[in-house]
Amino acid sequence: MNAPLVPFVQVLRGRDVLAHTDALRSVYTDAFCAPPWNEDEERAAEFAERLPRDARRPGFTAALAFVGRSVVGFAGGWTTLPPFPADRCYPQAAAGLGARRTNDWLCGAFEVDELAVRPDAQGSGLAGRLLEAVTARAPEGRSWLLTSVQAPRAMAFYHRQGWIQATHPSPNGKGVVVFLGPRHPARGLVPQPL
Repeated sequence: MNAPLVPFVQVLRGRDVLAHTDALRSVYTDAFCAPPWNEDEERAAEFAERLPRDARRPGFTAALAFVGRSVVGFAGGWTTLPPFPADRCYPQAAAGLGARRTNDWLCGAFEVDELAVRPDAQGSGLAGRLLEAVTARAPEGRSWLLTSVQAPRAMAFYHRQGWIQATHPSPNGKGVVVFLGPRHPARGLVPQPL
């Protein structure tokens, strides 16, 4: 009986990730077009379309997991530059932290934008390995991410990985929350419990 292959994790910087765009789109589709995310093929296409732009961002880093030549998971992100972005879900994050903490804690830190693992590789520890690999060189250990409060498994996963929730969800229990990475120096400043 053959033991299952352990995925190999490779870290890529900048535009080197673009050689794997089709594979990343496929993983994105498998991971996010099912509950709790319920995204559609259009969102997967948008992810692939913005990848070349994202790969040019300062500090862009991706960690890809391979079994043989097949990509089974990835994580990616970049350094958040000031002024703090005002598109996507960023205003909600800034409202939760306040202007000063947003600037001090998130600007200049490594932002994990995506973390996706194919369903058949989930529960293997691969997501944790990818998260660690993509944040290993975060400036002064400062890494952060946003996740949906409607994804309790994702929130529980980040807690298990040593990330700390830094914002409350919106009053209606929807939206996003900010997590600070295990080596982020502001971790001790987050009021607990959240």
